Amino acid sequence: MTSNGTQVKEATMTYQAITVTPCSPHVGAEIGNIDLTKPLSKQEVAELHQAFADHLVIFFRDQRISFDDQIRVASHFGPLGRHVGVSTISKTTDNPFVRKFHYDETSTKISGENWHSDQSCAPIPPLGSMLYNHTLPPNGGGDTMFASMYAAYDALSPRMKSYLDGLTATHDGTRVFGPGTPVSVHPVILRHPVTGKKVIYVNTDFTSHINELPRAEGDRILQFLYDHCGREEWAFRFRWRPHSIAFWDNRCAQHKAIWDYWPNVRSGYRVQVEGTAPPVAG
Repeated sequence: MTSNGTQVKEATMTYQAITVTPCSPHVGAEIGNIDLTKPLSKQEVAELHQAFADHLVIFFRDQRISFDDQIRVASHFGPLGRHVGVSTISKTTDNPFVRKFHYDETSTKISGENWHSDQSCAPIPPLGSMLYNHTLPPNGGGDTMFASMYAAYDALSPRMKSYLDGLTATHDGTRVFGPGTPVSVHPVILRHPVTGKKVIYVNTDFTSHINELPRAEGDRILQFLYDHCGREEWAFRFRWRPHSIAFWDNRCAQHKAIWDYWPNVRSGYRVQVEGTAPPVAG
């Protein structure tokens, strides 16, 4: 239990039903010995929750899942929701909770080329996002980068941590998705509701300014934080293969897509798990 009463989840579980192989020192783990096309046992679900909390992003290989499979697995982490963006590159499918992410020779841009946390402009941002890609470029490419905002926060100097404490930032969805998209205010430093750890919560796509600082000062602080959050020391580059899945925690990880495969095809589907409460200051 932290000093402010937040329940901290201890990483004491020994994995028995699944295998968990860390991908890097700070973020990402590949999950094995599991079939996501079948209903999961209580033990498998509990261990997936633990791996998600411990590693921020969990990956699965060789999972030929349907919409129903993807929805069933993601629903173990909370209610599913819909994208808040008024105008997005991704397209809805015949299932309102599943969005199609397809890029080919006709694409002029893709989603998520900058470091970001999904839809941080929402009053209650998504808890997590699960992306399944069934088709990948034939010669590689289309990787996704992930970075730990725990590690980014921990690496700040004590003076910078003190300076950022209590500040809030405006997250403006119209910068990415156009008029009618939410604009919200969130703390610059959050405390994760499960682990109790502090994270940096600003990102290039959505954060427009720090509210308590003069604009010029705030812009320079934000640029420092953007550069700091994207450093390689706490990042991992996930190399997709057909029928792979990445499921990331938007509350403590940022990600960015690499568009190095035009005019080849990268295609898949994404669902999002809704958050249940606004972010809480660290």
